[in-house]
Amino acid sequence: MALPPQDERTLPAVVLQDLDRRPLEHALAELQSLVDQHGHVIVVCSQALPESVERRLHTVRALLETDRIALFRPPLPPLGLAVLARQLRQLASCDLSPGVLASAGRLLTHYIHAGALLGSVARLDHVPVGLKSHARSWMPGSQFGVVAHPVPQLVRIGPEAALDGPEFGTWLLVAKGQLPSDWVAGTLAPSWRVQGLREMPLPAESPGWWGTGKVTEFCAYLPDLSVLYQLVTSVRQSTCHWCGIDVIGDRCVFCSATPPVYDTTPALPGARRDAALGHRRERRALTG
Repeated sequence: MALPPQDERTLPAVVLQDLDRRPLEHALAELQSLVDQHGHVIVVCSQALPESVERRLHTVRALLETDRIALFRPPLPPLGLAVLARQLRQLASCDLSPGVLASAGRLLTHYIHAGALLGSVARLDHVPVGLKSHARSWMPGSQFGVVAHPVPQLVRIGPEAALDGPEFGTWLLVAKGQLPSDWVAGTLAPSWRVQGLREMPLPAESPGWWGTGKVTEFCAYLPDLSVLYQLVTSVRQSTCHWCGIDVIGDRCVFCSATPPVYDTTPALPGARRDAALGHRRERRALTG
């Protein structure tokens, strides 16, 4: 799902549709065209997608023999994933290198609080569900508030129901499904002290991700480009020792290389003495 621009600087998104169903040469041509046009491509995709999609992406990148395509699959539900992709589109208008921009996805994921109001948790796989909650999900009229990221939470909706939210100022994006969103707008939003609320259509993948069509999905996020830019640029940058691109974090998102580990442990006194004795014995053997 490609969300509409947050501001006039937000770059447009390209939606790669049916990658695993179209002929391979079509996917190759599309990705090659994007690389030729933009220089680097960051592919943000859901972990809920079929494995065939991920295999196709890795196949395309291997056949193109390029390290200019970054594949990023954060552990976010569909609406949270769409929000993260838009934040990266916002940052793409700034003076960030491709490696830093792609690495920013991992950093910004920590500042996204994503959840949903559900009519049933019987088929919910992404958040731990206790036996009591599972049994209550079969009762008519039951509703549950769930946070999938950053820390899993699940409560049955009632007068005292509450979910822990972000400790910083955010906006709330709400996507209505086949469930009224009164609790989200009337209870959750005030308790999370959101600075504003916007509504969007429900992503097509949401019912499958949450295990029910009775869902209203929500996501608290940082909307301000200046705040996002400050977060990213405040992190120390380094150069990937393998492909030479600038990154933040401990793994290059383009070539997947991690910093080399050097053994800096000092030798023990006994080990140094044994090594010296060995060298003296070796010299005596050579001269004797």
